[in-house]
Amino acid sequence: MRILPLQSGGTPTQQGDFSMADMSTNQEHSQKELASKATTEQPAKKTQKRGFASMSKEQQREIASMGGKAAHEKGTAHEFTPEEAREAGRKGGIAAHKKGTAHEFTPEEAREAGRKGGIAAHEKGTAHEFTPEEARAAGSRGGKAAHERNLNRDRSSSRERDVQEEQQHEKAG
Repeated sequence: MRILPLQSGGTPTQQGDFSMADMSTNQEHSQKELASKATTEQPAKKTQKRGFASMSKEQQREIASMGGKAAHEKGTAHEFTPEEAREAGRKGGIAAHKKGTAHEFTPEEAREAGRKGGIAAHEKGTAHEFTPEEARAAGSRGGKAAHERNLNRDRSSSRERDVQEEQQHEKAG
């Protein structure tokens, strides 16, 4: 199809030729027709992941780490206040417990963590200084708790012995 200049009066110079206005209208109509066919006849293409989303978790972690290090070197990284850090840790702990991914401390691990925290606090000068009365009360509570644990352990082991004796007696009889 050829586009020729319009004659005065606005009619095409030859039959079958169109003006620019006619051409743009036809193009719009063709584009709409193609779009409607594409949505009804062709399956939709899956979008491909780009950028960070296309990378493995390990690659994402490495790049994020480099960004964090660069921000700290530059001095533009966010520095948490103790209150912000405490709140972030609390939220993370709650989320981990809800997901079931939180670390469950054994009594030995908890004791070791508390000991390390106490040493660090003393080194920084932020440890709570107990009055003699507070120290006495805390020691008393700790002693009572240890005593109760020992009693419970003795009770459970004596129950276990009783059960074992009964089982042996049943086998023999």
